[in-house]
Amino acid sequence: MTDWATIASLSTAGGTLVLAVATFGSVRSANRAARVAERSLQLSLRPVLMPSRAEDPPEKVLFADGRTLVVRGGMAAVEEADGQVHLAVTLRNVSAGLAILHGRHLWPERQLANVPHADPDGFRRLQRDLYIAAGDTGYWQGALREPSDELRPAVGEALRASRPLSVDILYRDHEGGQHTISRFGLTPREGSEWFCSVVRHWSLDGRDRL
Repeated sequence: MTDWATIASLSTAGGTLVLAVATFGSVRSANRAARVAERSLQLSLRPVLMPSRAEDPPEKVLFADGRTLVVRGGMAAVEEADGQVHLAVTLRNVSAGLAILHGRHLWPERQLANVPHADPDGFRRLQRDLYIAAGDTGYWQGALREPSDELRPAVGEALRASRPLSVDILYRDHEGGQHTISRFGLTPREGSEWFCSVVRHWSLDGRDRL
C-alpha cells in the first residue's frame, strides 16, 4: 500500500531543501550586488593625481611668507633663497573624485617605485588643505624654512649638486576616505624649473597599488 504520510514528509523535506538553496543563492547574489555597488561608489569618489599636461595653464603658487612661484604645466619648481627652500608641483586629478591634499614626505634624493613610502603618521601636514577637482588641475606646495629642519642640509646639497628629489603626497576624497600616497620624481632642468613625473600610487585603505 502507498505510504502517503512518508511521501508527504519527503515532499515537504524536498521543498524545504529547494527553498533553502534558493534563499542561499539569493543572499549570495544580494551580497555580491552590494559589494559591486560599494565598489562603484568608491570608484566614483576616488581621486588619482598625475603631473599636469604641458598644455595646461601655469599655476601661480603663493606661500605664507609672501614668496610666489609660477609653475608651467607638467613641471615643478624648486627655489632656494634667503636660507629657505620653496617647492611647488603642478598636478592634474585624472579621476572622478575630489582630491584633498593634506600631507607630504620629501626625499632629498631620487626614490624609485620599489622603495616603500614613509609611515603616513610621520607625513608633514600642509598648513592648509589643497583641493583639486575631478578632471581639473591644481598644485602641491611645500617649504623648508627653519635652519634646524633635518631635511634642510640634505635638500640644499641636492640643489647645489643638481640632483633629483622625490616627494610623496598624501591625499584623500572629500568623504575622508580612500587615503592615497602618490610619489613624484623631480628632476632639475634650468634655474628653478624641474621636470615632474609620477613614480607610483599606493592605496592605503584597500589594495596596495592602484
